[in-house]
Parts: sequence; structure tokens; C-alpha cells
Amino acid sequence: MNTTSLARYRAEWFSSPSGARRDVLAGMVGTFALIPEVIAFSFVAGIDPEVGIFASFVIGIVIAFAGGRPAMISGAAGSVALVVAALVHSHGLQYLLAATLLAGILQIAFGLLKLDVLLRFVSRSVRTGFVNALAILIFSAQLPQMLGVTWHTYAMIAFGLGIIYLVPRVTRSIPSPLICIVALTIISVAFPMPIHTVADLGRLPASLPSFHLPDFPLTLEALRIVAPYAFAIAAVGLLESMMTASVVDDLTETTSSKARECTGLGLANLLAGLFGGIAGCGMIGQTVGNVRYGGRGRLSTLVAGVFLLVVMVPLRPWVAQVPVAALVAIMIMVSISTFSWGSLADLARHPKVSGVVMLATVAVTVATHDLSAGVAVGVLLSGVFFAFKVTKLMHVDDDLDPVTGIRTYTVTGQIFFASAEIFADKFDLRDTTDRVRIDLTEAHLWDVTAVGALDDVVTKMRRHGTVVELIGLNQASAILVDRHAPLVRGATV
Repeated sequence: MNTTSLARYRAEWFSSPSGARRDVLAGMVGTFALIPEVIAFSFVAGIDPEVGIFASFVIGIVIAFAGGRPAMISGAAGSVALVVAALVHSHGLQYLLAATLLAGILQIAFGLLKLDVLLRFVSRSVRTGFVNALAILIFSAQLPQMLGVTWHTYAMIAFGLGIIYLVPRVTRSIPSPLICIVALTIISVAFPMPIHTVADLGRLPASLPSFHLPDFPLTLEALRIVAPYAFAIAAVGLLESMMTASVVDDLTETTSSKARECTGLGLANLLAGLFGGIAGCGMIGQTVGNVRYGGRGRLSTLVAGVFLLVVMVPLRPWVAQVPVAALVAIMIMVSISTFSWGSLADLARHPKVSGVVMLATVAVTVATHDLSAGVAVGVLLSGVFFAFKVTKLMHVDDDLDPVTGIRTYTVTGQIFFASAEIFADKFDLRDTTDRVRIDLTEAHLWDVTAVGALDDVVTKMRRHGTVVELIGLNQASAILVDRHAPLVRGATV
């Protein structure tokens, strides 16, 4: 690490005393935002809540040092829980831990190979859909806590939201969600009422995590069982973490190292598996909450991880009394602030295809509760629409010179796999003209499919006795033609 990189890394930890203070308080809020989701996702995966909490503790600490995006909170996430639920049900926790270790190794390799560049294929419309779908899922995840309850719960949630939104108008020295948690806990203890508390969400850890290797048979059959889940965990985790990092980049108007984030996540998951935890990834709801309440540096990420275990083990009796209504109020605030409300107005202003991509990403994600599925559909639609748009920009005009008798085909635009067939159809292969000139000055050949189409056109014309000339072939296209269809250039000018 050179001097410049070292100075930047230090600044990411301690930019200023006031910044450090904000990071600590925002990280504490992030911890309380983690608790209900980590426990809920543990149940989804079919494991004890302490497995998810241990994982979030280890991942939070490791990612604070090794991650590429400061202020990003990572932990046991719902998408990973959905992926591994079937494995846990059929083969148990030890196979899950083995899959977590393998997924971590795959993610480290992904980062070292700098394959994060694949994120460039995710359009802005897909990212907006990803964020909006996340906001909807975060809100819908709170509904079970608001069904079949007494009016006391609704009153506490409303009071909590009032604190969250009104306190910042008076002071911002302490994050209002933290005040919400303390205030509602005091009220519920002072005035007992029929409401759910954190203790009702599941068994909380009573000790620190310990290091141990999974009890996993090292056989090809066992590896065959675990490998598909490991690949799925790695893919989903990388996708969510990189998307979350991009969202934080936009919110903070800063940049981050996606490759380092991939490697850091892999290392974090590797250690999480060795300490008895489930794999995790970036958690956008908690991360957005952390950023909204002042978290900007790595210290906020570290505090969120450390404080989680500090809260859940030594302070377990007190944390158990925190009303779930306080956590629900915080997550409702996070969902509201996460949703891109401006995207609704953009549906009328932006091209329709962009709106379709965004809405499709939201619809698939919400329907499947799988963020990777939504993003995959969005990326696929973006690619299809892009290819369709580019094909419309490719034109072939022909003109016959009555003096020389030469027919000139003037090609304009991009020729690649999606436009190659349209390009070939523009030529009259049975033309009786003795000489044909194909002008490619304003065109570019992108791939083997384009070269193949050109080769077919030229070959068939020559077969009918027509002399074909190619003019204006740029250097990159010429190299591609010479490599894959050298005979085409036989009569090139």
C-alpha cells in the first residue's frame, strides 16, 4: 500500500472527531436495524438466530477492515437465507457451513480477478428498480409484526415514527432512531402492555462465537451436493454487495473499490463459516439507514458489527425488553427513504423502455423475494432493448452510377450479432451489376457474426460473377476480417 493509499485508508477510518462520533452513533442505529432482520432471516434459513447473529458480527468486523466501501453494513441477508434453506432442510447446518466456506473462496477469486467490471452491464434503470424493490421488501417484511396485534403496537409504531421524523428538527446530535429505541423501551417497561419485544423474536446468543471446522465429509459426493449452493451464495452475495456499494456511492457522491469489496466479502464469509455463521452480504436497508444518520467511514461498519455482539450477549436482558414496534418504526423509515420517489415522475419523462426495465426489475424481485432474479431480468431486458435500438441505427443505402455501372452500397452504423442478419438482407445477391462497391466508412464490425455476414454477402456476389470491392474498412474491423474471413479482402480498395 503506497503513501497515498495509506492516507486515504486512514481518512476512511478517522476523518475528524465529529465524523468519528457520527460514525459511532450511526453504527449503533445500524445494529438495532440488523437485529430483527437477522433473526427473521435465520428462521427463513431454518437455523438458530444465534447462527445469523454470529455471522453478522464476524462479517461486520472483517468487512470494516477488508471491504472496499466505507460505511457499508454487511451481515446475514435474506437473499442468502432463501438460497440455503433447502440445503439446511435436507443436510443440516454443517453442510451449510461448508457451502459458506466454498462461497467465500469463490468470492475472493472473483475479486482478485477483478470481475467486478461485470457490474457495468447493470443499467441505471435496473439499479433504480433494485432500490425500489428493496424498499418494498423492507416494508413488507414488517407486516407480520403488525398483523394480529393490539392497538398498543400501532400506537407505539406511530409514536416511534413521530420521534424519528420530528426530533431532527430540534437536534441532530443523536440519531433519532436511537432516541426512538430508548424512549419506547422506557415506556414499555414503565407501562406494561401487550406488545412483542425482541425476546419474542427468537433465542438470543448467550456466549461468544468459537472457531471450529465444519463437520463435513471430504468426498466428491458431498462436494457435489454443496457446490451448487456455494455458487448461488457467491453470486447472490456479490451482486447484492456491489449493488449496495453503488447505491452508497450515489448517496455519498464518492467512489469505492468494487474488486476489493468482493475480496473482502469473500474473506468475511470464509471466517463467518469458520465461526459457525451463515454467509452474508451487503444489506442495503441497514446501509442506507447508516448513511442517512451520518455514517461515512469504516468505523460505522465496525461499530455495527461489534455493538451487535455487545448488545446481544452482555446486555441481553435489557435488549430483550426493546419493543419490536421500535424496530418496525425504524425499518419503515428506512423503506421510505430507500424508495426512489423521483423514479415515479421519471416514468413519464424517460424513454418507455427504461420504465419497463425498472418496473420489471421491481415486479420480479417483489414476486420472487429474490434480488438476483430481479436484477437478472432487468439486465436481460436492458440488453434486448439496447440491441434492438442499435439495429435501428444501422442503414444500408444503394446507388447505381449510370456512367461507370458500379452499384455502391453505403453502410452506416454498428454491425454485430443482433444487426448482422438485417445487414445481409439489405443486399440484392442476384443483382446483374458487374461491379459492386461496399462502402464501410461509416460502419463498424464488432464480432465474428458481423464478419460472417459480410463474408456471406461477398462470397455469394462473387459466385454470380460480380466483382466486389470493400472501401472504408476501419483498422479494427479490418483486423477482425483478416483474422476470420481473409478471402473477403481479396478485392479490397
